[in-house]
Amino acid sequence: VQLQASGGGLVHVGGSLRLSCAASGLTSPLNAIGWFRQAPGKEREGVSSISTSDGKTAYTDSVKGRFTISRDGAKNMVYLEMNSLKPEDTGVYYCVADKWLRVENVIRNPHHDYWGQGTLVTVSS
Repeated sequence: VQLQASGGGLVHVGGSLRLSCAASGLTSPLNAIGWFRQAPGKEREGVSSISTSDGKTAYTDSVKGRFTISRDGAKNMVYLEMNSLKPEDTGVYYCVADKWLRVENVIRNPHHDYWGQGTLVTVSS
């Protein structure tokens, strides 16, 4: 399975970005897909995840109300709509996927079946 993340860029505080994650090479079903991020000098943290079966979602507290995760099952795509961006949202965002993890556990667990390459998000003040 390959995960291709895209959509990062430079945005001002309060702006918006939409990240995309394209999954390919699927030979078995995925249970959940999510996003992690890593800010400079900090550990990776789980941001959001979505169930591929029922669309159930999970968010870390710092992004609730600002970020929205969605999926297009037909296209094997997952999106992360990021609004009201803050400087602390800056970091490299990674797409992850799991065959077994429950959606609520994806953002709590640093280990995943698949990782994509990152896409850089920079929020300038």
